[in-house]
Amino acid sequence: MLEVRNIHTYYGPSHVLQGVSLRIDRGEIVTLIGRNGAGKTTTLKSIMAITPPRQGEISFLGETLSGLDTYRIARRGIAFVPEERRIFPNLAVDENLRLGRLKNKARGHAKAKESELIERVLGYFPRLRERLRQEGRSLSGGEQQMLAIARALVSEPVLMLIDEPTEGLMPTLVKGIEDILVRLNAAGVTILLVEQNVKMALSISHRAYVIDQGQIHFAGTANDVLANRELQRRYLAV
Repeated sequence: MLEVRNIHTYYGPSHVLQGVSLRIDRGEIVTLIGRNGAGKTTTLKSIMAITPPRQGEISFLGETLSGLDTYRIARRGIAFVPEERRIFPNLAVDENLRLGRLKNKARGHAKAKESELIERVLGYFPRLRERLRQEGRSLSGGEQQMLAIARALVSEPVLMLIDEPTEGLMPTLVKGIEDILVRLNAAGVTILLVEQNVKMALSISHRAYVIDQGQIHFAGTANDVLANRELQRRYLAV
């Protein structure tokens, strides 16, 4: 579904990604793990052309994404849930969700009526259903994270890029987010996950990439990473 080939991404003169390659197959959950500053978020932003690579190639469903603006990439069926969540604090929950439909309206061929789709998405997030008229600013951190995922989901993506969904959440909420990701994947959504909670991420992932200092140092199954103590010590230990 997604193939990233030898991309090099910079922040000014700083060479952050140095030849990163990875692939995501349809129906997978793939996790990208590594220490803080390893290049995980930059990889997601490179795919979405928020920080476009200067070299390399990215293709999605057999077509190149290189040179496309971020909104055009989103219209291809990729949704990005950023680490900062980026919900609109002054808008109610239902208004945040309706904004997630804008790209589909622009395409002119939405697959379902807006209200029906939002109702379906709320089936994953019963807590949001109870807070539809509340402003985003009034939600807890866990509820804001749920809203960020739900807003991406109402755009009907085939691939979701999700950055640090459990950061700062209590263990009970972490379990809730974990369960939601598994349910989304079972419903047919492919996921590329960036997550500091390595144990949680690997427990739900089919495959994993380990990144450090802007380079991929390991690719294999989640079980391969869990069984490799030396790999964990070298690239994942704080």
